Amino acid sequence: MLAHAYAEPPFRVGRCFQQDDGVHMILTSSAPGIFGGDSFEQRIVVEHGARVRLTSQSALQVHPSPNQEAAQLLSSYQVGEDAELVCEWDPMIPFAKARFDQQVSVKLAGSARLLWSDAWMAGRASARLPPESAEGERWAFSGLTHELKVRRGDSLEYLERYRLAPSEQSLESTWIAGEASYFGTVLSSGWPADLAAITALHETLAACTSVRTAADRLGEKLAIVRLMSASGARFRDARHLAATSLVS
Repeated sequence: MLAHAYAEPPFRVGRCFQQDDGVHMILTSSAPGIFGGDSFEQRIVVEHGARVRLTSQSALQVHPSPNQEAAQLLSSYQVGEDAELVCEWDPMIPFAKARFDQQVSVKLAGSARLLWSDAWMAGRASARLPPESAEGERWAFSGLTHELKVRRGDSLEYLERYRLAPSEQSLESTWIAGEASYFGTVLSSGWPADLAAITALHETLAACTSVRTAADRLGEKLAIVRLMSASGARFRDARHLAATSLVS
């Protein structure tokens, strides 16, 4: 059950949906996206024994920052003993000249479980823009910084941090992004990460058409999948397969 909720515009607290022995909530916002200078903050607490699945209402659109000021999203999650948190977010889409800074902090109790699945795009696809914009807005954003930090108790369990600035370095080389426009990470913590199962998942994902993937076992109860693709549909299917496989 939802024990306590508070939100200020543009965020809104919607209803929860029963899902198995837990709840599913769609985090909603009345804004058309996030703009330069905006600073959004989310705090989620999953108490002892609770099962929660969080999803987004749609892709997060990051609008241009004419004054070069970044839009910022700060998210913190606290997951109690024997509690479970599943976060599956639609891709973030940075528009041309957008700057975006995302910082995510997750604190897990000793027996807590986490499935984290996030994604982002290289920019708006050409199909969404006028015909004269044949190349769309791929790699036209000004900057993207991202940090995902997961702690279990007092120990740092996982840290992911990167900064992308297309104007400073081409990201389209074969050994970086190539032709891909969709990128994602799926991380599981707290479920047994069997080496044979992770190896099988890696091989299954490698066979997915038009998707470049890698699955790895980082610890006894820690596993990760990275994905990239030029096809949104193929990317979505492979990402769903990775998420369901890591917690099965």
